[in-house]
Amino acid sequence: MGNARLDYIWLDGYDIANIRTKAQIHPDNSYNGSVEDTPTWGFDGSSTKQAEGYDSDCILQPVRVYPNPFRQNAYLVLCEVYHRDGHPHETNTRHLIDRESEAEFWFGFEQEYILMTSNGRPAGFPDGGYPEPQGPYYCAVGAHRVEARELVEEHWDACLAADLGVTGINAEVLLGQWEFQCFGKGALRAADDLIVARYLLHFISEKHDLIATFDPKPITGDWNGSGMHSNFSYNYLRDVGGQDYIEALCEGFRPFHQDHIDVYGAGNERRLTGSHETASIDQFSFGASNRGASIRIPLYTTTHDWKGYLEDRRPASDADPYLVVDRIMRTVKVAHEKALKAV
Repeated sequence: MGNARLDYIWLDGYDIANIRTKAQIHPDNSYNGSVEDTPTWGFDGSSTKQAEGYDSDCILQPVRVYPNPFRQNAYLVLCEVYHRDGHPHETNTRHLIDRESEAEFWFGFEQEYILMTSNGRPAGFPDGGYPEPQGPYYCAVGAHRVEARELVEEHWDACLAADLGVTGINAEVLLGQWEFQCFGKGALRAADDLIVARYLLHFISEKHDLIATFDPKPITGDWNGSGMHSNFSYNYLRDVGGQDYIEALCEGFRPFHQDHIDVYGAGNERRLTGSHETASIDQFSFGASNRGASIRIPLYTTTHDWKGYLEDRRPASDADPYLVVDRIMRTVKVAHEKALKAV
C-alpha cells in the first residue's frame, strides 16, 4: 500500500460555491506528485447539489497538485468536476476559461475577508456594541487595532509552503477584516492558487474557533464591505499600452458592465453603493488612482508610460475567480480591438 496522502479539493453546486474536500492514500509507493500520476476519484454529487440521488456519482479530475504544508509526503489536489459520462459538470466554471489565451493574462487578486466569532460578529466587536469608527484599523499594528493576526500569519506561511502565489497580507479598514494578495502568471494558475488559498484559510480557521467569511457585507451600517479587486494585464497592456489606448480600453468595458456584475458575486448590491471606496453597482466608471471607480488605472501604470495593469474593483469577496477571469478575458478580447481602432 502507498503512503502519500492526497487531499482532493473541489467546488460544489451551491449558488455561492463551497469548497469541499476528502482524502485518500495513493495506492502506489512511486507516486511523484504530478497531475498525470494522480488518480481520478468520485464523490456523491447528491450531497453537494451536483447530482440527484438516482444518479449521484460525479468525477473528480485532478488539474493541479500542491504540497500539503501540514504533513510530510502529502499533497493538495485541486480538481474539476465531471459527470460520470466524462463531460464537464455544469458547475465546473474552470472549464470555461479559454486555454489558448489564458497564459498571457496575469491576474492579481486582492482577497478581502472578515473573521467572525461564533456570535456572528467580526472579531474584536464587543458584544452588544461596536468598536470605535473606522480609521485606525487599516494596516494597523497593536492589540487594540487588529484581531487574529496569529491566524493570518499562519495562513500566509501555509500558502508559501504550498507554493501558492500569495504575495502579501494586510489588515483592512474594518476591525476583524483582512486581505491577502494572490498573483499568478496565467489566468488558470492565478485562479487555482486563490481557491487553494481560500481552502487553507478555512482549514486553519477551524482550530482558532473563527469563521472566515467572504460575504461582501456581513455588517450593516457605516462599515466597509469586502471585495476581491482583480488586477489584470496581458501582453499588449504590459508591453505597449499608452494613455489613449488604456482609456479607450476602459471605455470598451462599459457596454459589458451588467455582464460583469452578473458573475461578480452574490450580495454585491450591499457593497457597491458608491460609498466606502466603491462605485455604484448600476454605473460604470474608470479613472486614474480612483478607488471609487469601477476600474482604477493604478499609479504604477500611469507612471510607467501608461503600461502595466488595470484593477477591476467590482468583484465581491465571494466571487468565483474562474468566472471573473473568464469574463475579463472575453471583454478584453472585444475592447482591445476597439481600442486599437480608436488610437
